[in-house]
Amino acid sequence: MTRSVRTRRVVLAAGACTAVAALLGTAAVAQATSAPTPLAAPDIPVANVKGHLDKLQSIADDNGGNRAHGQPGYKASVDYIKGKLDAAGFTTEVQEFDSGGAKGYNLVADWPGGDESKTVMAGAHLDSVQEGPGINDNGSGSAGILEVALAVAKADLKPTKHLRFGWWGDEEDGMVGSQNYVEKLGADKSKVDSYLNFDMIGSPNPGYFVYDDDTRLEKVFKDWFAKKDIATEIETEGDGRSDHASFKDAGIPVGGLFSGADYKKTEKQAKAWGGEAGKAFDACYHQSCDTSKNIDDKALDNNTDAIANALWELSS
Repeated sequence: MTRSVRTRRVVLAAGACTAVAALLGTAAVAQATSAPTPLAAPDIPVANVKGHLDKLQSIADDNGGNRAHGQPGYKASVDYIKGKLDAAGFTTEVQEFDSGGAKGYNLVADWPGGDESKTVMAGAHLDSVQEGPGINDNGSGSAGILEVALAVAKADLKPTKHLRFGWWGDEEDGMVGSQNYVEKLGADKSKVDSYLNFDMIGSPNPGYFVYDDDTRLEKVFKDWFAKKDIATEIETEGDGRSDHASFKDAGIPVGGLFSGADYKKTEKQAKAWGGEAGKAFDACYHQSCDTSKNIDDKALDNNTDAIANALWELSS
């Protein structure tokens, strides 16, 4: 074999290697380009959320002016939300408990699919006080997570983690419904990856408060609001006063949002968020005037979109 033949073979071999490397590189780029990216959460129409609030208001109007534990307005509220979820394809369960001599109800809804050993939950209490219809407290949180749940169904979301929603009874007497739910979880509480609580998200003189109980969950919300150029503060007014306490006490990571109750807005907060300094975030808190007129649409819209973003992100 002469030297010229050997050289030609070396050149051909080198060229072949280069071609293979190029093909492999192209394939790698194509694979990276085609790799699925997590779907972005949809914008939640605030008009739809307000439609649910109008229905809760009409339920209260038809049942003595409230939706309180042990009263017919509460059970009618459960039936309304359950009907919406059943029609959307959720698996729902009404869990009964006794409190104060009356039967109470939790409504739990599961979206099919996802790893049930890593369940992401969103919850809100559905009952009002006896004094009024409870449209901000807590029709707002209940309607917000309902519309997000319906958006999950509309998108036919395929989450990696399991998604569950809960509407709790008799929160106003000390988180009775959510405590009952957590106690019955038993060992299954280890399967709850995170619980997000939404109690009052449409206050008429709103603030933007984020639970700081878990840094991972806190960051999800704070990052979303930062992208919207909305200032947030750590939530302190509701510490131990809403259903997240039932989950936190059981060692489950908790997060959530809150727009303020009877604390008064400071001058600094009014500069950051607008509204009226020296006035309560919700002057109708636990009163008969907590009606469908007692809602700030912008706060309701922002908070509901933040809920959707968190659930899409945390369940992916």
